Amino acid sequence: MTHSPSADAELRAAARHLGRRRFLTVTGAAAALALSTNLPSTAHAAPALDPGRITDDPFTLGVASGDPRHDSVVLWTRLAPRPYEPDGGLPAERVTVGWEIARDERFRHVVARGAATAHPEFHHAVHVEAEGLAPGRDYHYRFRAGRWISPAGRTRTAPAPGAVPASLNFALASCQAYHQGYYTAFGHMAREEDVDAVLHLGDYLYEYAVDSAGGDRKYTDRTLPEAFARETVTLEDYRLRYALYKTDPDLMAAHAAHPWIVTWDDHETENNYAGGIPENDVPPEEFLLRRAAAYRAYYENMPLRRPQRPQGPDLRLYRRLHYGRLAQLDVLDTRQYRDNQANGDGWKVPTPESQDPSRTMLGATQERWLADGWRRSEALWNVVPQQVVLSRRRNRIEGPWPVSMDAWDGYPGARERFLADAEAAGVDNLVVLTGDVHVHYGLDVKRDFDDPGSRTAGVEIVTSSITSGRDGAERPANWQTLMTANPHMRYYNGRRGYVMLGLDRERLRADYRTVPAVTTPGAPIATAASFVSPAGEPGLLPA
Repeated sequence: MTHSPSADAELRAAARHLGRRRFLTVTGAAAALALSTNLPSTAHAAPALDPGRITDDPFTLGVASGDPRHDSVVLWTRLAPRPYEPDGGLPAERVTVGWEIARDERFRHVVARGAATAHPEFHHAVHVEAEGLAPGRDYHYRFRAGRWISPAGRTRTAPAPGAVPASLNFALASCQAYHQGYYTAFGHMAREEDVDAVLHLGDYLYEYAVDSAGGDRKYTDRTLPEAFARETVTLEDYRLRYALYKTDPDLMAAHAAHPWIVTWDDHETENNYAGGIPENDVPPEEFLLRRAAAYRAYYENMPLRRPQRPQGPDLRLYRRLHYGRLAQLDVLDTRQYRDNQANGDGWKVPTPESQDPSRTMLGATQERWLADGWRRSEALWNVVPQQVVLSRRRNRIEGPWPVSMDAWDGYPGARERFLADAEAAGVDNLVVLTGDVHVHYGLDVKRDFDDPGSRTAGVEIVTSSITSGRDGAERPANWQTLMTANPHMRYYNGRRGYVMLGLDRERLRADYRTVPAVTTPGAPIATAASFVSPAGEPGLLPA
């Protein structure tokens, strides 16, 4: 296995700080693998496995697609005949996997096909960047390994550059703690029609232990392995946890039905970590090993392109996607580059520490990238999928007002730069998309939150969780307080669900979907509320 110089340096630093005995026994080869950058050279590559020797279905984790461009899309699968085993049920040998993409669901009109290698170093994951596709159209795809054929997936390319499509439709999702309920909402999302992409806004995975009954799922028809009943720390832990999540039939259906554009928040690694700083009292060098493992497993299990391949404990996840001239998507990473939360984290009254204007949420490089992208944008709608609430939230009617140190409220200088850069770039239709908080919000983004009459700079659509927080309530106990204390908050609902976001040349429309329960399966879906925001006149209005 080869390493980048920076990864080797991290590994050596970690070894020095952890101590030789602890490093070798606790992390060992898994740490070296997590920090590795490239595949082995040809001379040291794993031997090849004859796909004909695979006796059990290797496509137990389904298929996925993502990051659509006007002429290409990523196709994903991972071979795992026995997904709940550390090796997925395959030897440490590379496997050739065939793929094809067609205009029709019966694969009579195949437009591209090829072969990819599922490397054991990447847990037999396959990332195919299918190219030469037509813009703005649906395709169907599938994989083959030996005699086994995967389920078929549907995907969609982005519109042509310069095109102004009549409309775009995105499904927003976040926060899917497996142990806190069923993925019923994903089953309904899979059946949504005319979806250009699912925008997953973080917390795809949770690091917490899952007991043998699946937590609040309370299984009686199965017993989950003991390997899940511990917090994820090592590369093996994270890989197994993705296998658990991805065997859920509703999540598999949502991946197969629509292309996904993903970004992470904290739980894919550890709750409320900040950059290289862990939540708990763990040496930062040890945490970087954990982060490297988490980032590697994330890449292995998401439909991401080559630039998103991890580099040791780092992975550049922020990126830009274009949907013709109707929408530009600037996907942010508010977790990897941020300063540590001020005031010990949590909800705290702001202090000079939290109000230090130099504090960053995105890091200087990502801030410049975002501002430059806005200046060059030719899109009507500038959409920013990201993780934590941008708008100010107060949880008391009268001051002093605590605010969340983990959200943009804890980084007001960074928020001011964000809004000032959008204003300087002439962004007229700013749409911020957020997850994290396990509730639906609709918020007007004020240029000055201290002045309710100040200009509305954009809108923020916050999607509730898929399961996290269990069933929730339509009006949580603090509903009246938050609605009164935050006059720019136009909507608040505490049920689980997702948002359907529609964009056209005249307006934005947000349909807030909810389910009444996730701790029992099979709940119906309903549209709890709908809001619009006219193009050129930002501000949420009841539809």
